[in-house]
Amino acid sequence: MDSRAATVGTFDGVHRGHLAVIDALRREAAARGLRPMAVTFDRHPLSVVRPDRVPPLLTTPRRRDYLLRRAGVEPVEVEFTPELSHLTAARWLERLRREWNVSLMVVGYDNTFGCDGVGLSISDIMELGREAGIEVKEAPVVPGVSSSAIRKALMTGRVDDANAMLGRGYRLEGTVVPGEAVGRALGWPTANLLPVEGMCVPAGGVYAAHAVTPDGVMRPAMVNIGVRPTLHDGRPATVEAHILDFSGDLYSRPLSLIFRKRLRDERNFPSIEALRGAIAADCDATRVFFAKKDS
Repeated sequence: MDSRAATVGTFDGVHRGHLAVIDALRREAAARGLRPMAVTFDRHPLSVVRPDRVPPLLTTPRRRDYLLRRAGVEPVEVEFTPELSHLTAARWLERLRREWNVSLMVVGYDNTFGCDGVGLSISDIMELGREAGIEVKEAPVVPGVSSSAIRKALMTGRVDDANAMLGRGYRLEGTVVPGEAVGRALGWPTANLLPVEGMCVPAGGVYAAHAVTPDGVMRPAMVNIGVRPTLHDGRPATVEAHILDFSGDLYSRPLSLIFRKRLRDERNFPSIEALRGAIAADCDATRVFFAKKDS
């Protein structure tokens, strides 16, 4: 087996902090003639360790692996089991050496792995690495960027901040499901997105976004997230996308929304006519946003 360089982590979001680790990994691997790999998991580790504290996800496992490959490393997905959660950092390093012939490991400044990892410093990990025959390097820091900070930004509607930390637009994936056809009745048909279970849904409000339709085309869309206060229908929060200048049957088809800009908070309007006018204004604002973006 080829010798490899590895990093280990959840990599939820594959954000700018993760990419700094991966860039360091690739550089160090290239200097030593090693194959770079990112060891990650089939589920968030907290789903096993602390199920009551599992955070909403920023990427599906499939999307995460795609982003890791695009960044230039081979993702290796490991099943996160109760048994795995009890591995110490020393046992982890031994496994990396034994199963994947890892001779170099790159860790982020706040990276912890192993059931005893919280109490270990980078010098501790380097010493454990020497004992296992693995050189350990620390990656540069990207201050203020973390998966938890991105989730907080999204859940408070600060899409610009989230996107800056991600280095790209936040992508919410799901399937189009039947709705109440209220948007169509108002003259603005919408695709009702059922997000992939466990994904982070941005705060309620109106957004300019790209809708990625099943044909792979990115189309401008006005997206409303919320409880539809004007209609008072008692339904749970919805994610509804009006895809500009698009007609087609999307029911039961996959759809992704890439959030670009928050346009306004969700509001209660005094009448259906006022709501219809607000939707028209939101669509105009979406067109203006993309026109400026493309100019």
